Amino acid sequence: MKALSQKRRHPIAGLALLLLGLLITGGLYSVASTMNQAQASNTGSSYSAEDITEGEKLFNANCATCHGVEAVGTEDGPTLIGVGAASVNFQVGTGRMPMQMQGPQAQAKPNQFSDEQTAQLAAYVASLGAGPAIPEEQYLDTDHEDVDLGNGGTLFRVNCAMCHNAAAAGGALTRGKYAPPLAGVSEQHIYEAMITGPQNMPVFSDANIKPEDKRDIIAFLKHIEGQGSPGGASLGSLGPVSEGLLVWTGGLAVLIGFMVWLTSRSS
Repeated sequence: MKALSQKRRHPIAGLALLLLGLLITGGLYSVASTMNQAQASNTGSSYSAEDITEGEKLFNANCATCHGVEAVGTEDGPTLIGVGAASVNFQVGTGRMPMQMQGPQAQAKPNQFSDEQTAQLAAYVASLGAGPAIPEEQYLDTDHEDVDLGNGGTLFRVNCAMCHNAAAAGGALTRGKYAPPLAGVSEQHIYEAMITGPQNMPVFSDANIKPEDKRDIIAFLKHIEGQGSPGGASLGSLGPVSEGLLVWTGGLAVLIGFMVWLTSRSS
């Protein structure tokens, strides 16, 4: 036992453990880097070298002022390395980028780039590092035979309604920010928002909500959008609070009007 204890305390043992730890750490880092590079390669595999080159030109002319050369970021804009093609397609496709002015939240507006130019910008950013890719068409098909509107409604109410309102009419957040209404937003942009988490929105990866479930949510949103407001005026779709306020205000106005009419008749 004494001899074994002495071997454990041998000066070379500490060095051997250190080398072993470095070898293990280096091996794990090498495996992770290889997987990341493979993912980046797969993400950009659908883009040609010409798309990436043209996208870089567009980026340098329109985006580098805030996001920096090679998208490394500046004080005015975050780095875009690793945000993926889906983030670019959402931000540029909805007109949020480029921003008109600095503010608490980028405003949706008519987009400044064509679909081809948007795809080229997405190709360039995707080539810089792995990130969420543009969703496949099968997950945007709200008429798919496997779509479950009930499941989509449940998932929306559990994960999204606290910000976007149960009727997807949007809602106010803190410090001048807000959750926008979802009516009129394309299926692709809704899906991309879920996987990229723009602004205050959390990221819903496939580990949180499966692609099929995201499709159900989108189908539910399109379903209620098509329903309109069967009860009449939507009153902002704010629910019983706004409806009760309208009834109270309207009823009070009618009561006051009746009292004025009654007193004028008696005089």
